[in-house]
Amino acid sequence: MIMIKAIIRPEKSDAVLEALLEAGYSAVTKVPVFGRGKQRGLKVGEVHYDELPKEMLIFVVPNADKDFVLKPVLESARTGPGHFGDGKLFVIPVEEVYTISSGVKEV
Repeated sequence: MIMIKAIIRPEKSDAVLEALLEAGYSAVTKVPVFGRGKQRGLKVGEVHYDELPKEMLIFVVPNADKDFVLKPVLESARTGPGHFGDGKLFVIPVEEVYTISSGVKEV
């Protein structure tokens, strides 16, 4: 299994979740986060915003389903060519998964 962490613009969150639901993936953890990337924040007039609001969506899926999750996220989170700050996707191996209520290890 793999964990996919998608850090995206907050205004794109609904579009990404809808695209994933249409692709058949409804299980998600959504967390508000703050950070900065290559753009090192945002300057509006004389005010510099060091950290920008983002949303982190977390999915754990079978390895074989990786591309079926990545594709809708990439397509629906993108604002356009040459735009900075659309976010990042991280793909992380998951060694074990347990259901807390039953204590059963998932395969």
